[in-house]
This record gives sequence, structure tokens and C-alpha cells, in this order.
Amino acid sequence: MRLRCAVFFLILAATAQADWTILSSASEPGRGGVVHKHVILENGARNERITVDLAIFSKKSCGLRVLQNKDGAESLADVMNHEKCLAGVNGGYFDEKFAPIGLRIANGQMIAPLQRARLITGVLVASSRGVQIVRSREFSRRPTVTTAIQCGPFLVDRGQPISGLNDSHLARRTFAATTTGDGALVGVCSGVSLAEFSKILATTSFAEDFRIERALNLDGGSSTGFWFARENGSAFSISEQKPVRDFVGIVPK
Repeated sequence: MRLRCAVFFLILAATAQADWTILSSASEPGRGGVVHKHVILENGARNERITVDLAIFSKKSCGLRVLQNKDGAESLADVMNHEKCLAGVNGGYFDEKFAPIGLRIANGQMIAPLQRARLITGVLVASSRGVQIVRSREFSRRPTVTTAIQCGPFLVDRGQPISGLNDSHLARRTFAATTTGDGALVGVCSGVSLAEFSKILATTSFAEDFRIERALNLDGGSSTGFWFARENGSAFSISEQKPVRDFVGIVPK
């Protein structure tokens, strides 16, 4: 009886991981070697679909910048264009006075200090060592750190989904991730829970040559925005629905 129960729960676990499958996936090249992937995933058991848009880049050829939007006057598309970014998304959390919540370092300058809080558990960092995602407790300010944005929660760590995330609130999601090899990416997803999205990122093969190792949630919901510069000079854009405090842009080294 115990053996049958164990087999039953193993089947359930395997089925849960296989619920979301890729229905379609399209790629287009951008400037600086950045690639845009537009992926539609389907959960047949629940008759649900979500879309994920990724801007994938090599840490050898590209870096990141935090771009401020202090008064909220500019859109993601505006900033990406005039800063000549290759792609980008909206940034981190901010309060009702439009002040950033959590660490911000832009162009090597400290904008806001590191905070200890339950939700903002990670830091997206760009330095001479490349692009990294670290736990807030792991972060160490070095002269070589030019860009840092603290946010959270962690979605994936060491290739595994994070347990205990909210599984009931559906919202648009913005995130950053590092992969096996020298890859990194920023991206957005249509409405899904944090727990579900964590599992999707950890178990879905978005490309043959990489697997997500660490992923960090950025500000989502109505803040979610995505922009990508195509090779022909046009852009693919998903606009944010409200003004946001800052953006994360992919830039050539």
C-alpha cells in the first residue's frame, strides 16, 4: 500500500511539472547579438495560456544599466530609444512618493541603500565580473559595481524553483535571470502566480543551449514593460500601464 501511494505521488509530481508546455516559440535577432524570444505556453489540464517575452544576451558582449525616471515623465520606450539600449524592462519597487525601495546603483553612484526586508531578497548586479544575481545578504559593494537593483522575491536558485511563494495572486511579471554558460536575460510574462512562474522558469527549456540558474522577480503588475530593438531599426514593445521609477536596460560593452 505504501509503495502504491509513493508511486501515485511521484506521478502527480511529474504531471504537475509537465502541466505547462510550449505551444509556440518564435525568435528574432536584435542589435548587439541580443535575441528576442516570444513564447506561448499552454496548460492543457486547465485550458490556460500565457505568453513570455525574453531578451537573451551574452554577458561577454553586453551589460546592464539602471536608468532613472525620477518624476515618472518618460516611458520605457522613450528611455530605451534615447539611451540607445538594445532591450530593456521596467525596474524595481518604489513608494507613493516615487522613491526607490531597495538598493539602487546607477552609473556607479549609490541612489538608494540596501534594505533588509522579506520581499526584496535579491540584487541584480552588473560589474567588471559581468552580470550576476545574488542574495541580498551576499551583496558586497565593490568599486567595480556600476549597476545594482534590489528586488524580489527570488524565483529560481541553482536551477530549482523557490518553495513557499504565493500561488493565488495572478499578475503580469517582470524578471531577470542568469543561465548556464555566459547567458543572461530579462523578460516579462502575462498573468500568473509567483509560485507557478517559479516552476515554469525552472522547468521550461526556452532554448536548447541554456538553463535558468537564478531568476529574480522585478516590479510587476501594471509596472510591467518590455522593449526590444530589432535589427531593422524598429522595436517590439509592451508598454507599462503606469509611470515607473526606473528601468533596466541591456547595453553593449
